[in-house]
Amino acid sequence: MVFKRLLGSLGVGGPTVDTVLDPGAARPGGTLSGRVHLVGGTRDHDVEHVALELVARVETEHREHEGESGDREDTDGEGVVVFDRHTVGGAFRLAAGEETSLPFAVSLPWETPATELHGQPLGIVLGVRTELAVAGARDKGDLDPLAVAPLPAQEAVLEALGQLGFGFRSADLEYGRIGGTGQRLPFYQEIELTPPPRYAHQVDEIELTFLAVPGALEVVLEADKRGGPFSDGHGGHDALSRFTVPHEGPAGPHDWSALVDGWIQELVEHRASYGSHAVYGHESGVGAAVLAGAAGIAGGIVAAEVVDEVGDFFEGDSDDGED
Repeated sequence: MVFKRLLGSLGVGGPTVDTVLDPGAARPGGTLSGRVHLVGGTRDHDVEHVALELVARVETEHREHEGESGDREDTDGEGVVVFDRHTVGGAFRLAAGEETSLPFAVSLPWETPATELHGQPLGIVLGVRTELAVAGARDKGDLDPLAVAPLPAQEAVLEALGQLGFGFRSADLEYGRIGGTGQRLPFYQEIELTPPPRYAHQVDEIELTFLAVPGALEVVLEADKRGGPFSDGHGGHDALSRFTVPHEGPAGPHDWSALVDGWIQELVEHRASYGSHAVYGHESGVGAAVLAGAAGIAGGIVAAEVVDEVGDFFEGDSDDGED
């Protein structure tokens, strides 16, 4: 990205900042590295700190909205959420016209959502925003898109779902928490999948969420069920199941398709609804082997109409509306 002059609180003629991330997608729990380039303004400035904020576009649900009929309705919106922050430099004097560069290497949260799969965008928008504080004034003047690839175990689960015939429908970030889990961020990633014919008569869609920690990956599956034998005559309802797999496992190949198919079969057989907070947890000893190729879900993403709104999001970014 080109230099963006920091107007606003720093005034015309203030320092400029440009953050350049190292090439390639980062991974959850991994290192994000790059350099912050600074150029002094028309006079000397005392820099208090340079900080990086990780931001995400998150869907929010607003209740208590009164509809035309006078009834209360749920309405959806979106906002910018800061989910991590790192100070990468500070307390130095930046002379007029001086050029300097601050290298950084920071760790991403394990729950950082994936923005792509095999290079194909999922429609998730993340960014790195640079904050420059000079003499009590702060300006968040540089915002760069952040690309995050899934962990090997996440790729393996997605590939297995693709091999089982599930298709990619959409992905977004939902503000809130999933009960009964160890979720740490204020939002979670939800990947919506269409079922294959085998399950189409029982399930409208499968919603998938990954919650990673240093030693394992929690897989949360939610089935949006059709009315029928599972609904007890009250229409469709949701069922939620949790499964845990370690990042590393015993050497040798693992049949991820059979494992994930077992998860799906157990999920659609559950009669409990999400609203009852009946959550089923399971432990699995299967390791994080990666299935080869870019078939399955990734192939579905190529064919699907994934709207890339990254440019619009960054161009219209401001401090307004930030959660």
